[in-house]
Amino acid sequence: MPIKRPDNGGKLAIRQVRLLVNHFPVSFDPERTVFHYDVDVKPDMSPHNCSAKKSISKSVLRLIKDKLFSDDPMRFPLNMTTFDGKKNIYSAVPLPMGNFKVELSRGEEMKSRSYILTVKLVNELKFNTLEDYLSGNLSCIPRDILQGMDLIMNENLSFRGSQHSIKLTSQRPGLCLDSSVMALRKRLPVIDFLMEHFRGSENQNTGDLKFILEDPEGKHPPREIGLIQYFREKYRTEIMYKDIPCLDLRRCDRKNYVPMEFCTLVEGQRYPKEDLDRDSRLLLKEKLTPPQRKNIICEMVQAEDGPCGDVAQNFGIVVDTTMTRELGRVIEPPTLKVGNGNMVRVDREDCQYNLVGKSVVEGKPVKRWALIDCSSDDRYNKLNSGVFIQNLRNRCRSLGVCMEEPVLCRFTGMHEFSGVGAIQELLASVVKEANGKCKGRLQIIVCVMTMKHPGKKYLKWVSETQIGVLTQCCLSSYANKGNDQCYAKVSLKINAKLGGSNVELIERLPCFEGEEHVMLVGADVNHPDAWNATCPSIAAVVATMNPAANRYAARVRPQEHRKEKILNFGTMCLDLINTYDRLNKTKPTKILIFRDGVSEGQFEMVLNEELLDIKRAICTEDYHPTITLVTAQKRHQTRLFLENERDGGASGNVPPGTVIDTTICHPFQFDFYLCSCYGTLGTSKPTHYCVLWDEHKFTSDQLQKLTYHLCFTFARCTKPVSLVPPVYYADLVAFRGREYQEVAVELQSHASAASSSSGSPSSSSTSAASFDERFYKLHPDLENEMFFI
Repeated sequence: MPIKRPDNGGKLAIRQVRLLVNHFPVSFDPERTVFHYDVDVKPDMSPHNCSAKKSISKSVLRLIKDKLFSDDPMRFPLNMTTFDGKKNIYSAVPLPMGNFKVELSRGEEMKSRSYILTVKLVNELKFNTLEDYLSGNLSCIPRDILQGMDLIMNENLSFRGSQHSIKLTSQRPGLCLDSSVMALRKRLPVIDFLMEHFRGSENQNTGDLKFILEDPEGKHPPREIGLIQYFREKYRTEIMYKDIPCLDLRRCDRKNYVPMEFCTLVEGQRYPKEDLDRDSRLLLKEKLTPPQRKNIICEMVQAEDGPCGDVAQNFGIVVDTTMTRELGRVIEPPTLKVGNGNMVRVDREDCQYNLVGKSVVEGKPVKRWALIDCSSDDRYNKLNSGVFIQNLRNRCRSLGVCMEEPVLCRFTGMHEFSGVGAIQELLASVVKEANGKCKGRLQIIVCVMTMKHPGKKYLKWVSETQIGVLTQCCLSSYANKGNDQCYAKVSLKINAKLGGSNVELIERLPCFEGEEHVMLVGADVNHPDAWNATCPSIAAVVATMNPAANRYAARVRPQEHRKEKILNFGTMCLDLINTYDRLNKTKPTKILIFRDGVSEGQFEMVLNEELLDIKRAICTEDYHPTITLVTAQKRHQTRLFLENERDGGASGNVPPGTVIDTTICHPFQFDFYLCSCYGTLGTSKPTHYCVLWDEHKFTSDQLQKLTYHLCFTFARCTKPVSLVPPVYYADLVAFRGREYQEVAVELQSHASAASSSSGSPSSSSTSAASFDERFYKLHPDLENEMFFI
C-alpha cells in the first residue's frame, strides 16, 4: 500500500498565500446503500430485424434505457438512477432484474426496432465502507464507491466543457470541478477536409464502384450499374471526383456508398489539440484567465442543473457550493551554479534567470559540425546562412561553448523530408563528406527547416538509430529574426546533447548531502491514439549519469497495446545502473524514481508489480540501493486561485514554488501539489506528487524542496519547468519512441506493398514491425547522450 504521510505537512516558506481551490466538500449519508447494475443491450434476434448484426452506439443505448424508464416509471424511476451510457446503472432504490423488451422508433421513414435489455445486480455499495476508510478502520480505498459517486455527479452536470472527479481529501470527499475550453470543428465539406489531410488510400475509387441495382416494383430484372451512372440516372448529377474513394454510410450491413463531395462534416466535433497551430493553441490558453475560470466554476457548481441537483440529493449526497480555502506556502528558489564557479540568484517573483554575461558550467567544444539548410528553394523563409552561422557561433561563445566554423554546408529544400529514403541518402552523404574533411567523427548536424514538418521523424530515426550523429533542428523564420532567445535556446540544446552541463544546483541535491552517489530515474508510457487498436505503447526510462544529476541517458521499448505497466522496467533500470557504474566507477547507492502517467487506481500495480520487478532485477547480495518511488500527475482537474489577486503576477496565477500539502490532500497518504513554474497564459496547473514508497525517510519539507529545485535543472531553458525533469525527459523520450514507431510502420508498409502481388500490405505485418525492438534501438554512439533534448 502507499506509505502514510511522515508528518503534518511542510513548514518551509519564504511567504504564504491565501488560496481558493476548485474542490467542493461532499457530504453523504453513511447509512445509504447504492445498487450497481450491469446492463446488457442486444437487438431482437428476429429475422426481419437487421440491427441484430450491428453494434449499438452510445447514443442509441441511452435512448433505449430512457425508453424503458419512461415506459415503466414506477419500477424504473429516472431521477433515482444514473447511467454511464455503456453498461452501468447506479440506483438509489432496488430495480427489477431480468430481460425487458424495448421498442424504439427510429424516424418516420424507418421501422421501429426491438431490443432486449438485460438488468443484473452487480454490487451493493454501502456508504459506511467509505466512512470506515476515512476513519482509518479500512486499509483499501473503496474505489467502487468513488466510481459510483463520480457517475452520480455526472448525471447532473449538463454543462459543456466541464470536467469533474471525486477526490479524497483531509476534509472528507471533495468534488473537484473544472471548466475547460476546446477547439471544435466548423461545418466543412468533406472534400475540403480531405484536401488538407488525405494522403492516399488502398480503397476502391468512386469511378470503379459497381453494384447490383434492384427494381423496387419488380418490373425490371436486377442489373449491374456503376455508381457514376447511377447518380446520373437517379439524381441527374455528375460526380466530379472520380479518383478518390466514397464514404460508406452503410445501414443494416448493406453497403451505401456516397461520394464525398456530397457530404459535410457536422460542426461542433472536437478538433484534436495536437493538430492546432501555435497561434491557435495560445488563443485557447488565453481564453480562461484565473479569475474567469474561477467565476465559471462557481457558476457551474451553483447552477440548478449543476452537481447539487435532485439526482445527487436522491442518493443522499450533498455538495457544499463554496470553494475550499487553503493556505499555500511559497518555497524559496535555489541558487544555481554556472561557469567559472559563479552563482546565479533566481528572481523570486517569476523565478526566471538569465545567462547574459555568464557561461555554462561545462561547455563542450563544437569542432566538427555540419549545416543542412533546407530553405534554399523558399523565397519567403530563405535562411541567410552566413549571418546564421555567425550568430550561432557568437551565442555559443558567449555561453562558454567554443564553436568552430562548420566543416560542411549543404543547401537543399524541404522535399528531402518526403520519406525515409531521401533523408537517409542526405544524411549519409553529409556524414561521409564531412568525415572526409575533418579528423574525427562529425559531432552534430544543425538542420534549418522552413516549417514544422511531419518528415522530421525520419530525420530523427535515421540519425539516432542508423547513422549515430546528433541533430539539432530550428526554423529559418526564427533564425532570420536574430532573436537572442532563439539562439540561446539552440546553443543550450547543442551543449546538452554533446555532453556539456548548462547549470547545476549549488546545494548538490537537497536532502542527499553526503558523498554517496544518487541516481534520479524518470519513467513514462506513451499510448497510441484512441482510434488505433493495434499499435504498441511506448515505454521510456531515463536516469542521471553524473553526481550533479543533470546528465541523463535514456532507454525506450515498445510494449503491449495500451498497457500502462512497464514490462521491461527492471531490465531497463539495470542497464542504466550498469552504465552509471561504467561512467563513475561505482553504482548509485540511492535511487529516486519519478513515475509519470499513472492514475490513483494504478498505484497498487506500480508498487506490487513495477517496483518489485525493479528490485528483483537490480538487487543482489552485494548491491542493495535504497529506493524512493514518487508518481507525478498532470492529468487532474485541481486548480489554484489567489484569494487576493495582488499576491500573484501580471497573469493572476499563483507564484512559482507554491506548494499545498494539507486540506485538499489525501487524509493520510504522502502527497502534495506543487506549482513550480510561472504561468503566463491561462490558469497554471500544479503537478500532483504522490509518494508510494520511501526508503530514504523523507520529510515533507525535504522532498518538496528537492522536487522544486530539480525543476530548475531542465537543460533547454532558463526558468523552472512545470514537471520534475526526470519525468519531463521520460515524456520526451516516449514521444520520440512514438515517432520511431510511425517510421517502422511506414517502412514495413512500403516493404509489404512492394513484395505483395496484390499490392496491399498486410496489417498484421505492419503491426509486427511496430513491436520489433530493433527499430527502437539507439545507435551505440548515442545511447548514453541526451539526444532527446
